[in-house]
Amino acid sequence: MRLGERLALAAMHRVDPEAAHGMAIRALRMGLARTHGPVTSPRLHSRFAGLDLPNPVGLAAGFDKNAEAVGPLSRAGFGFIELGAVTPRPQPGNPKPRLFRLSEDRAAINRFGFNNEGMEVVAARLADRPRDAVIGLNLGANKDSEDRPGDFARVLAHCATHLDFATVNVSSPNTEKLRDLQGKDALSALLARVVETRNSLPRPLPVFLKIAPDLSEVEIADIAEIAIQSGVDAVIATNTTLDREGLQSSHREEKGGLSGAPLFEKSTRVLARLSELTEGRVPLIGVGGIATAEDAYAKIRAGASAVQFYTALVFGGISLAREIPQGLDRLLARDGFGSVADAVGTDRDRWL
Repeated sequence: MRLGERLALAAMHRVDPEAAHGMAIRALRMGLARTHGPVTSPRLHSRFAGLDLPNPVGLAAGFDKNAEAVGPLSRAGFGFIELGAVTPRPQPGNPKPRLFRLSEDRAAINRFGFNNEGMEVVAARLADRPRDAVIGLNLGANKDSEDRPGDFARVLAHCATHLDFATVNVSSPNTEKLRDLQGKDALSALLARVVETRNSLPRPLPVFLKIAPDLSEVEIADIAEIAIQSGVDAVIATNTTLDREGLQSSHREEKGGLSGAPLFEKSTRVLARLSELTEGRVPLIGVGGIATAEDAYAKIRAGASAVQFYTALVFGGISLAREIPQGLDRLLARDGFGSVADAVGTDRDRWL
């Protein structure tokens, strides 16, 4: 990390976390962050769910909810970026404060509640997106919607022209009863509707499913079965957790989803179990607690073909977008892997 970035992070940690996040988005838009394009190499280049990725390290949804800094983020070093979550209508989300920085734990708790400017605003911004980047959108449902499956399909249909992939997000803990859609029958019906919409598009695109880490063994098995049968192209494991075990910060009892370092082990165990159950028939994206190249490598060896991170940016800055894939390339070379695909699942049993 450069000195300027360290000073900027120190300054932002002195202000409210949500205000600091807004400052980070504005800094990117103003070109204050150094961007050189995605990191890539023959080892890192990946084919994932029909997408050509320069590297398998992506930005998770939540950082740029409203597609405000797509250009700078696509040049920061990531192999792909995911925007959103976006709902059909704009909504303010939950009352503030709703984002908490847990510095002692290298973590964050949020209860945003899908605050966003709505699909029309986001689609208009995406019309000017860089065409040489891999860009996806996290689909959400309005809090007061009477047809949440329909909301996911509407956002997909409205924004698809500007996307390379879309993610069905049924795993946020901050919208009441949203996680109920992870139940077997509800999830099957929801995915059928979204996949039907996807298949009707002039240019169908990959659809991913993002799940929670707080699932029982039976629920994980149900999701594996549904993922195989539904036609989704990948599963993202996992979203934030409601677990608070082992936290040190004074904010540890705040309501919302916990992300960051404490999530790493729990999310990786869910990932490995899904890998075992799906037997390679559905590719997986590993998310949760990644802050270093070693973390990303561990997710890949546990069964992920690609990874995403977000919370680590709060503590390590945007330079992580380059440092993590560069370090991953060195680790693959060290262990004699010619590609990311060669390393996928090679240490899965450790996490089962």
